[in-house]
Amino acid sequence: MAQRVLQVEADGGSRGNPGVAGYGALVRDPATGDVLMTDAAPLGKASNNVAEYSGLVAGLEMAKAIDPRARVHVKMDSKLVVEQMSGRWKIKHEDMRRLATTARGVLPPAQVTYEWIPRAQNKDADRLSNEAMDAGARGGRWDPGASEVPVTAPAAPQPDRAPDRDDDADAPAAAPEPEPVGGTASPTGRLHHVEIWVADLEAARASLGWLFEQLGYVPGDAWAEGSTYRGAGEYLVLESGRDVAAGRHDRLRPGLNHLAFRAGSRADVDRLAERAQERGFTLLFADRHPFAGGRDHYAAYLETADGFEVELVAGRR
Repeated sequence: MAQRVLQVEADGGSRGNPGVAGYGALVRDPATGDVLMTDAAPLGKASNNVAEYSGLVAGLEMAKAIDPRARVHVKMDSKLVVEQMSGRWKIKHEDMRRLATTARGVLPPAQVTYEWIPRAQNKDADRLSNEAMDAGARGGRWDPGASEVPVTAPAAPQPDRAPDRDDDADAPAAAPEPEPVGGTASPTGRLHHVEIWVADLEAARASLGWLFEQLGYVPGDAWAEGSTYRGAGEYLVLESGRDVAAGRHDRLRPGLNHLAFRAGSRADVDRLAERAQERGFTLLFADRHPFAGGRDHYAAYLETADGFEVELVAGRR
């Protein structure tokens, strides 16, 4: 059976660079021209490059949701992103390196190819990114129902095959990805933000905040009692204040156990885990690392000094 091909078109913009920013992306069936899925979101204040990379990540995530085994051809009018992701240009800026790592972690790089196209040929993604910037300027959210780029043939996602699990009953097996309700509708659920209450904000910024930035999140608003970190649509919040009860977070009590992030290749996971430990993180399940989640699940499980657990997951080879 021939491998399916999906086409991602992505764009991003910033009015002021940095200024009011947003991204837009879509997945198209190249055989029919049908738009299978769209996404766009304001990013607050960010640069053009951050917005363009955010659009790329969103497009790859949608392609993966539709068919994780498809070959994906990305078309963008950003020469910088195309050349950097193709490996022909070096990535010098730290923010760009983090975003590129995030993009490479969505799908195996061998499944993805890149092509630069003129802006005139990227009108749909450009329209979506402008809709996102308009929404951001209004202080609102992008409304897919009012978009000028409609989905013309909604795609049913094809969930990836569940990996084999280790027989070790003590291993903390990773949760399987859920199948879509009803089996035919495109996914509509999407994480908006996660708010993490911490007892020591400065310690959390130095540990979790640092790690978020290494994973490609971009620092956003900051105030006396909190900080935000923007991702490709969703954002994370670290917050303290008088309403936060004193004491260390206990991941074994009811509530949040851990946060899990795609962290790129196995080498990327190893490098980031090593750097995290140098900054005070503790490696959990060290006797079974990096396969504590099963023989087909390469990941690092790390804990901050104040008890928060983070899982860094490597993409499949």
